[in-house]
Amino acid sequence: MASLVAPAVRTRTARTIPPVRRSGLRELGVLALVYVGYAVSRVLADDSLAPAVTRAVRILDLERTLHLDVEGSLNRWFLEHDTIGVVASFHYASAHYLLTLLVVVWLYARHRAAYGPARLALVGATGVALLAYLAMPTAPPRLMDGWTDLLAVHSAAGWWGGDASAPQGLGWLTNQLAAFPSMHAGWALWVALAVSHVTRRRAVAALAWAHALVTAVVVVGTGNHWVLDIVAGWAVVLIAWRTVGPQRRYDEATVDVGGTSSRLADRR
Repeated sequence: MASLVAPAVRTRTARTIPPVRRSGLRELGVLALVYVGYAVSRVLADDSLAPAVTRAVRILDLERTLHLDVEGSLNRWFLEHDTIGVVASFHYASAHYLLTLLVVVWLYARHRAAYGPARLALVGATGVALLAYLAMPTAPPRLMDGWTDLLAVHSAAGWWGGDASAPQGLGWLTNQLAAFPSMHAGWALWVALAVSHVTRRRAVAALAWAHALVTAVVVVGTGNHWVLDIVAGWAVVLIAWRTVGPQRRYDEATVDVGGTSSRLADRR
């Protein structure tokens, strides 16, 4: 006798993206948009060299008044020491992006409570810098007489060409006049502030601050920034951090996984 019971129908369950992964993808999208805006603003910026050089000369005059004009001697010293020049070029072309991204991912994965305010400080400071690049393009030392572009000198050693840190053949993506403020220095300071905020390990914090100081020396020695560019970059990031960044240490962080919240001690 034939069975009157209909066979069970197998239905495919839609694959859903876990909340944590979906949140991570959204954050990556936000950061990607920030970077795209950064690149687009560089392309749209005024590329007239004469007014940019005039601004650079004013910066240099102020530095001489303040006895901060060390760019020439430091640039020559980097040029005279090939190994240091190559290492500095690699640092300039890569650490700016890689270490900042690494800290962003680390905060998101391990220190979620501090991540949101820290990210907001980074995005806000970068937005201010973009406006400055559009409003007052400034020539870096390497585009002026008396200084040498270290990355151009050592371009055969890496992936960059003669247009700052842009990969060879992609120089058109780089705004050559985006010197003031220095976001190489600014992002490095953000890394130091973020790492120091969430860790109690002095060695880790010391390495983060060393990165900020080394970056400041590198951007000047390679001929890419004036000393006051660094001061301005640090000021923009510090103001953003004090305004919207995390204001206290988080000993514990609430992590929401699959809709279930658990209280985890913040790993230090």
